[in-house]
Amino acid sequence: MTTSEMPAAEKLVTALAQQLMSSGWRMVTVESCTGGGIGGMITDLAGSSDWYEGGWITYSNALKEQLGVPPEAIEAHGAVSEPVALAMAEQGRLRAGVDVAVAVTGVAGPAGGSAEKPVGTVWIAWAWPGGIEATLFHFDGDRTRVRNQAALQALQGLQQRL
Repeated sequence: MTTSEMPAAEKLVTALAQQLMSSGWRMVTVESCTGGGIGGMITDLAGSSDWYEGGWITYSNALKEQLGVPPEAIEAHGAVSEPVALAMAEQGRLRAGVDVAVAVTGVAGPAGGSAEKPVGTVWIAWAWPGGIEATLFHFDGDRTRVRNQAALQALQGLQQRL
């Protein structure tokens, strides 16, 4: 993470913490391409255990399936897709028994992209009481930049939806 992104992450996490604690809600993360980066940003804040339950790093399709993502969704749409992101968020929320979940699946690069899903393609999903939503993003930059942008957008998107 660059030094310019660090204050943004701290502000986002602090605001998110206030929102979740005022609602009495707890959250979980389910990450693929961000590799635990969102959980890392969250746990950088002292006291995050008051509202953050933990998370999964579901890098392989097999682990996504063990979490509860239907294999048919992965086969039909690929791991980097709206149905998989939505299932990751909802299954994480249900299995952890929490109110809120954020899930990220994408192509961080430098390899792994395709014409249909180039490097920087990221699906982010959010699940909260009464709602679930996923959005497709296309981030620019190298692997580190894509991952950092995805993590920040995941937190910002969750804050906007609560």
